[in-house]
Amino acid sequence: MPILRDLRDVGLSPPTPVRGIRGDRGLFGPGSEVWRVGRERVLLAAGPAALLVQLARPLVAAAVARHSGFPRDSFQRLRATLEAVLAMSFGDDRQIEQAAARVAARHRVVRGALPRPAGPFPAGHPYRADDPELALWVHATLVFSALEAYEVLVAPLARAERSRYWQEVKPFARLFGVTDAIMPVDHPAFQAYLEAMIGGGTLVVGEEARQLAIPILDPPVPWVLRPAVAATRLITVGLLPDSLRRQFGLAWDRRRRERYGALCRAVRVVLPGLPPAVRYWPHYRVAMERVAGT
Repeated sequence: MPILRDLRDVGLSPPTPVRGIRGDRGLFGPGSEVWRVGRERVLLAAGPAALLVQLARPLVAAAVARHSGFPRDSFQRLRATLEAVLAMSFGDDRQIEQAAARVAARHRVVRGALPRPAGPFPAGHPYRADDPELALWVHATLVFSALEAYEVLVAPLARAERSRYWQEVKPFARLFGVTDAIMPVDHPAFQAYLEAMIGGGTLVVGEEARQLAIPILDPPVPWVLRPAVAATRLITVGLLPDSLRRQFGLAWDRRRRERYGALCRAVRVVLPGLPPAVRYWPHYRVAMERVAGT
């Protein structure tokens, strides 16, 4: 498909999945909520929203600004996160171990101090990417964006389905460095954590985050992808909590809300008619074949 070739051209399409060890279910396996939700390619549209919510935490914004190629390559963080998530969701045990090791190696060298005050954090406040608290926040943004995007773009999720999803992704969170001491025990506790973070004073969108948001919301892509970028921007802004929309200075009036609703409805109508090879990530198909031993 031309759109997929264009994604490869801009460096966003993840590597072709490797089948791995026959019969190995990995962390989750067929029938899991993680596979059912995570197989949907359309959830890629939630990636920019997850990034913006991550950057609303000043310690994360500082780490991204100073220790990644993000200012030069606006797709780098999204691509790296996507590769890790797909490998750890659908890979076999060895692939999961390798992906987790790559994430840990990148995080070990990311440490520093805030150059200027940001919300409750004074200038000089230390940060490190392997801090379990920051790991929990990054993990929480991925869960939040995936579940909310699935709800509006694919199908409603029952409370029990959300609860199962959260319980299933706990091992995933541990691989990212989240400790059991701070892990929300269930989905209501996870929701309470999110609400406390969003409603408290920890999330402050500073100048660093606003500058990093520019290539997220308006990435440099070939002209053929500009309509997709406009649609993704609308979904991104629609998924953000109200308080973060305001902090990022993103307009959200009735006209935009109506366009967002119409776009989400259109996606929900079109999606069931797409062939599986287009609708789902190839990592899901390869994983199903691996587990079946074919």
